[in-house]
Amino acid sequence: MLILGVESSCDETGIALYDSDAGLLSHALHSQVAMHAEYGGVVPELASRDHIRRVVPLLRSTLENAGKSLADIDAVAYTRGPGLSGALLVGCAFAEALAVAIDKPTIPVHHLEGHLLSPLLSKTPPTFPFVALLVSGGHTQLMKVTGVGEYELLGETLDDAAGEAFDKSAKLLGLPYPGGALLSRLAETGTPGVYELPRPMLHSADLNFSFSGLKTAVLTLVREQGEAPLDEAFRANAARAFQEAIVEVLVKKSLKAMKQTGLKQLVVAGGVGANKQLRSTLDEEAKRKRFRVYYPELEFCTDNGAMIALAGCLRLQSGTPAKPAGAFAVQPRWPLMGA
Repeated sequence: MLILGVESSCDETGIALYDSDAGLLSHALHSQVAMHAEYGGVVPELASRDHIRRVVPLLRSTLENAGKSLADIDAVAYTRGPGLSGALLVGCAFAEALAVAIDKPTIPVHHLEGHLLSPLLSKTPPTFPFVALLVSGGHTQLMKVTGVGEYELLGETLDDAAGEAFDKSAKLLGLPYPGGALLSRLAETGTPGVYELPRPMLHSADLNFSFSGLKTAVLTLVREQGEAPLDEAFRANAARAFQEAIVEVLVKKSLKAMKQTGLKQLVVAGGVGANKQLRSTLDEEAKRKRFRVYYPELEFCTDNGAMIALAGCLRLQSGTPAKPAGAFAVQPRWPLMGA
């Protein structure tokens, strides 16, 4: 069974081919980061227009690299939501129209489910059940995953997501868009312990998160420096303090979820899952507490078509029926538990 995956929820256009027997055959991705950098953030209308320009060439290159044709495709999976409505509509309309043209069914996929299952693309994938820490620009959630489509929300952010806090704090420190990854690299050069930032909800009785206060603490730290331009030493040390605070909260909450569920496997997915300090700290805890932690390959941490093709394939294999092509709708806001 060959599944075509289409991802267009925000500022990456992704196309992939996933074979139920052979695994991922080919994938192509175009990032709009350079285009949006001029504006300091994603411009939804520009994102939608760029998806239109990129999707057909990406499809052609994906098919060519896999040595496949449109006639070989058995179903078309695409991101239905959540995300930017205009961007989602581009991928949805393209996928549904293509499916009608080749007379194949479609599989609408939840974007977060794609991230959640992305570690299954690895050479050493986890097995069900496991605890999942989903950390991206718009979401920070802990879930108990017992199977495809079987998700129990354990905790989530009450305000800013981890990735959002990274990007906003990076902007406060004068880093260009997108700043989250730049802040992480800058933190590697900072000195530990120079600044101490709060760990919001670290000791709360639940598994929820809150990162807006941490962002505010960075703002206060910046204002204390006065009107002079921020020097490199301050920015590096502040970045280090911020990253250490956010990593400690993510790790402690994840460990608490592992203890609460009694499970011995932790999956980390989403863009922040690429953070080196988060990975190294979790790896150390995994050795100490004797559990296993899994991450997607770095190329699959950000939005991509491979995770959508995989999720579509797993949905079909788990008994979720594909739908006839042609009738479609997107869901910019779509709780994963209702997918």
